[in-house]
Amino acid sequence: MNFLRNYLDKQKPKFEKGGKLYKLHSVFTGFESFLFVPNRTTSSGCNIRDAIDLKRTMIIVVMALIPALLFGIYNVGYQHFNAMGTLADTGFFELFFYGLWRVLPMIIVSYVIGLGIEFAAAQIRGHEINEGFLVSGLLIPMIMPINAPLWMVGVSTAFAVIIGKEIFGGTGMNIWNPALLARAFFFFSYPSMISGDKVWIAGMPDGFSQATPLAEAAQGLPTTYDMSSMFWGLIPGSVGETSTFCILLGAILLIATGIGSWKIMLSTFIGGYCMALLLNYTLPASNPYAAITPITHLIMGGFAFGAVFMATDPVTSAQTERGKWIYGFILGVMAILIRTLNPGYPEGMMLAILLMNTFAPLIDWFVVQGNIKRRLKRAKAMQL
Repeated sequence: MNFLRNYLDKQKPKFEKGGKLYKLHSVFTGFESFLFVPNRTTSSGCNIRDAIDLKRTMIIVVMALIPALLFGIYNVGYQHFNAMGTLADTGFFELFFYGLWRVLPMIIVSYVIGLGIEFAAAQIRGHEINEGFLVSGLLIPMIMPINAPLWMVGVSTAFAVIIGKEIFGGTGMNIWNPALLARAFFFFSYPSMISGDKVWIAGMPDGFSQATPLAEAAQGLPTTYDMSSMFWGLIPGSVGETSTFCILLGAILLIATGIGSWKIMLSTFIGGYCMALLLNYTLPASNPYAAITPITHLIMGGFAFGAVFMATDPVTSAQTERGKWIYGFILGVMAILIRTLNPGYPEGMMLAILLMNTFAPLIDWFVVQGNIKRRLKRAKAMQL
């Protein structure tokens, strides 16, 4: 690493003010800060210093995503060869590398398009490049249908970065989760590519049909998957959303490092459970979701993935401690409510999180105002 450090130090004057490559200053500093800890310190103002900077935060989230990503890659191959009827004759590595062959291009497209736009925006503004897209660039392919054309993934990524982030000022200023905004754009722009059975299994043969658990529930069909399959993840679905077990492994890392809010995660699951339990007793028998148990709701579809990796986004979620409980609980309630009562869209987690992203600042405002009023009352009582 000393060789790389020395090389960067030799090249740095070219990118500093007065150098011939000064216009690319933000690009150079972006690569330098990604490879090494910056040697600059703040010189004025009031600052909170912490070892956990944005780069470390993003890297930890990426590490937390790895179990779900690796299993998702394997599951892509598993579902493909199962659909082809040759699963018994296929080894582990063949399953994994087939999935890698299908997933890796989506990851590359997401990062190339997203980082390209962020680099361009930083150059135009003259700002430094942030590491915020390290997570979004991985989340986007993990929540897309495996058969999504690469150009659609690229267009959705571009929309999310430009409209969801850069138009508001870049990393830390966005209102909505960029990855979910990419999926929302994909869903409303190309609905035929994100609905049905074939979009969730790579290379399905003609005439083969294998619905996801959510699709079966929405149609009122008896599920062909047991609780074990849905928990471990050997079911059709998005790359990163099928295995609740791997998602929980990521949750443990996020909670242990303090990166992800356990309050938001727990309250989201509590809200979802309570809403599902209530609907079990109030929905008419004609509703396909009436017989689904609350626990099943929590491990179906993208509920767990959204609660752990999307709802806890520190930029778009509630910031106050009490607000996190309120935010998460309402989010879980809304996710199950949308999923259950909206026949056109059985998966409600995406819409619920985007909706709560919008209202998160309002929740924090009410919490802060409530704290101010309580302190004023205490102050008046002490004066008396």
